Amino acid sequence: MIVEPATTDDLEAITELWVRLARDQRSYGSYVRTEANRTAMGETLAAYRASDGLLVARVDDDVVGFASFSVERGALELEATRGSLSNLYVDPDHRGRGIGSALLEAVEEAFSARGVEVVLLEVMAENEDARRFYRRHGYDHLRVTMERPLVDRSENDTHSKEDR
Repeated sequence: MIVEPATTDDLEAITELWVRLARDQRSYGSYVRTEANRTAMGETLAAYRASDGLLVARVDDDVVGFASFSVERGALELEATRGSLSNLYVDPDHRGRGIGSALLEAVEEAFSARGVEVVLLEVMAENEDARRFYRRHGYDHLRVTMERPLVDRSENDTHSKEDR
């Protein structure tokens, strides 16, 4: 297994992995549509590649995982330079072999070389395997995102009153 920067030739395979990632995340409550976003994500992944923010994991020349990341640039002055890990995915047939850990380590090394002091990432709350993976690598909770469906509000309000 090797982890290295993605090439233009890798973009189709990485986009296919992203579609699988998005499809998997739907089971955890993600609203992201898979096929409807294939083209847009292909373009987004190409932009990550152009900015040296796209890594691939290869096994026998096949792309079996990827990570996309960027240094956060915003309008606010921060006390720390932050990096954002947008996606990290390993094909399920290749999990449990250290590929995700190798990708994460390579992302952290790239960030460190760019002066990043803190890495941020998001994980679906119900995806306990991913949460456990990141905790094992030293990541802690920073924020909690909450949601409330606006469809059938009276039903939601009833539940909210019961929880008080």
